[in-house]
Amino acid sequence: MTLQLGDTAPDFTAETTEGTINFHEWMGDGWAVLFSHPKDFTPVCTTELGYMAKLKPEFEKRNVKVIGLSVDSVDDHGAWSKDIEETQGHAPNYPLIGDSDLEVAKLYGMIHPNVTGGAKGRTAMDNLTVRTVFVIGPDKTIKLMITYPMATGRNFDEVLRVIDSMQLTASSQVATPVNWKQGEDVIIVPSLSDEEARKKFPDGWKTLKPYLRMVPQPGK
Repeated sequence: MTLQLGDTAPDFTAETTEGTINFHEWMGDGWAVLFSHPKDFTPVCTTELGYMAKLKPEFEKRNVKVIGLSVDSVDDHGAWSKDIEETQGHAPNYPLIGDSDLEVAKLYGMIHPNVTGGAKGRTAMDNLTVRTVFVIGPDKTIKLMITYPMATGRNFDEVLRVIDSMQLTASSQVATPVNWKQGEDVIIVPSLSDEEARKKFPDGWKTLKPYLRMVPQPGK
């Protein structure tokens, strides 16, 4: 299954370290980050899971739930969590999906649907494509997908930055320019006419080109 931005995130029921969940029901009416791992007890993923635990309050401020997935059993996740806490200072404080049958990985197109068997006997290299971050909006559609190589740790601060941008677009009809950070000027989306923009931005904006209208970040 090939997923694209704007597609509905596939729903599923799975066992996690916090019990059985139905994904869409677990999400509720907020946002979610689903990030996946090729195998338990892998070095780069160990650092990522610990850092995400530390950063979780920042996601919660944005009404974003966090959930991880790894191609191993929930029991293995529990043992791995102890290593994560010992080495990173933070144990996972969000659910970790057990995907020992590869079903969720296949459902999300992270591994070939014709792969047979389960996690036992498979190495991290066998599952190297299970390294994707999905950001899913309240409408249950996929807003972001980033797939990383196994040897490169993910930048979850960047994921937060993108979520801030997308939530601004949803609430204020603005886009964010290159390397944008919180508090910096934003771009009025081209679909908003000047007449409509005057109602939303009565203090005006700076027009660099008719299609490039800069305005201070709403709410700042």
